Amino acid sequence: MTTIDRPVTTATLDVPGATLTYDIRGSLKSGTPLLIVGSPMDAGGFAALAAQFVDRPVVTYDPRGVMRSPRDTPGLSTPDLHADDLHRLIEALGVGPVDLFGSSGGAVNGLALVTVHPEQVRTLIAHEPPACPLLPDHSVIKAVIDDIDASYQRSGMGPAMAKFAMMLSQTGPLEPSYLAVPAPDPSMFGMSTEDDGSRDDALLSQNLQSCTGYEPDFGALAQASTRIVIGAGRESTGEVSARAAAEVARRLGVELTLFPGGHAGFTADGYGVPGDPEGFAAVLRELLG
Repeated sequence: MTTIDRPVTTATLDVPGATLTYDIRGSLKSGTPLLIVGSPMDAGGFAALAAQFVDRPVVTYDPRGVMRSPRDTPGLSTPDLHADDLHRLIEALGVGPVDLFGSSGGAVNGLALVTVHPEQVRTLIAHEPPACPLLPDHSVIKAVIDDIDASYQRSGMGPAMAKFAMMLSQTGPLEPSYLAVPAPDPSMFGMSTEDDGSRDDALLSQNLQSCTGYEPDFGALAQASTRIVIGAGRESTGEVSARAAAEVARRLGVELTLFPGGHAGFTADGYGVPGDPEGFAAVLRELLG
């Protein structure tokens, strides 16, 4: 489908402890809105994907503590807290149930939302939710994430993000021996070895522990009126988030849907690793009917 640059309306919403900034493409009266969410990815990361849907309204937002959505106090932002933010955002749109595409932490937050407010979501497409407690190597993953957290507090973003990137690149279950692997050089991943002293990164300080520690309530999800689709990237096979997605799908009794690319297969050139937003949108559009 040909993309068209549509005007973007930006608005804010006060929620407990934060102010959310969100963008609307198209008229909310022109059909069921597609709400696209990530965590900690901000709205900018989904611009190429949102541009593919010119026949319906599309809403993107910056999660609390990210970019244009400042929060009042530091600390963890849990999936339940993000789910409450999404609940309030959908209420503020005032258009009834939405279709929701959630990526990574956004997929976890979407599952948390549908657990308590299924009436607000017609279809949920959860792409690679990193629900690590479901995996057989969860104890090793948790130890690695604890080490990443400690590295961040001790040495800053570069060393911590290098460890995170190395973990994400692994395929197959993590063996206990992985914990003894030497720490990677941040420069290998294009990251600085200098510590800027900041400890408020949206991923490392706010979401990593709580998001990867989330275990869905499968009983509630099975009873939900929402149609739930679980997806993963074709190029992500064996990676932590894709393995977790497969396990979520298995426990829900649904088939895992494969999308083009990897963990961020919806992105375009200039935003991290380029994906295939047009091909990604084609699969998403077919799922949404």
